[in-house]
Amino acid sequence: MTPPLTTERLRLRTLTEADTDAVVAVFADPAMSRFFAADFSDPEQARAMVARRLAYSGPEGQGHWVIEHVEHPGEVIGVAHLRPSSELPGEVAELGYYIAAKHAGKGFATEAARALVDHGLTTLGLPAVWALVHEDNAASLAVTRRLGFLDVGSGVHYGDPHGVLVALPAAHGRPHHLELWVPDLARAERSWGWLLGRLGWREYQRWPHGVSWRLGPTYLVVEASPARTAAEHERTRPGLNHLALHVATRAEVDEFAAGGPGWRPLFADRFPHAGGKAHYAAYLENDDGFEVELVALEHSADGDTFTQPG
Repeated sequence: MTPPLTTERLRLRTLTEADTDAVVAVFADPAMSRFFAADFSDPEQARAMVARRLAYSGPEGQGHWVIEHVEHPGEVIGVAHLRPSSELPGEVAELGYYIAAKHAGKGFATEAARALVDHGLTTLGLPAVWALVHEDNAASLAVTRRLGFLDVGSGVHYGDPHGVLVALPAAHGRPHHLELWVPDLARAERSWGWLLGRLGWREYQRWPHGVSWRLGPTYLVVEASPARTAAEHERTRPGLNHLALHVATRAEVDEFAAGGPGWRPLFADRFPHAGGKAHYAAYLENDDGFEVELVALEHSADGDTFTQPG
């Protein structure tokens, strides 16, 4: 079930079978189909389109919404989606938004699209949200510009030339760096260097009391600071309990679960679901008592994603 999203003027809620007639009415104006290969002003084609959307079974949190004006509950003024792309390679989430012609020019498309982009990048933590916009669809291209999408090229998609655009997470509010004070630098470097290296982090900085590794804009520091006031880390005391890091596949999580240099398994009797049934993760503890949780990004067979915090 896709969650409802509310903006200043709009409410986006999950598309249901009961919305079929309302969506057919949204597409009754032939102008709504001018950038589609199909003519959805034909009620039968519109109903088939709704049926395809209702059959969606992709990742949790993505899917199809109807758009209502908050001052007119129950009146459907458009539809939108954020779902895996059938046109772009990889596990790519593609945005779509359609506002009834009689409501055009009021900023509703921008408002609805912004809500979905924020939902994808912030709530779902997607690495990007993509949009394919017909090269002649000036109004929709203007929406993507207002939302800060980057134009990364063009190609033939859905049978016609489309611009390929992408929205990326903003740096504002995201982690800059994490710093761990450790009792023994050589021991910490052995365990953290192995783990972070396996995850694609690379050494970033080094000084007499510490070393750091970087992945993208974020870096992690381990430092045996002479200013520390305790000789050991205790994860059950107030402060840092553990770090949780994404891992691309469940197979890689399985490999990590056996431990590695300086790391031993935690909660092995409950692997891989120590964090819950829909959470595929390995838990490790190093020789200094620091804990990491390694969470699979890969989708399960039923479409769930294992990205909930432990």
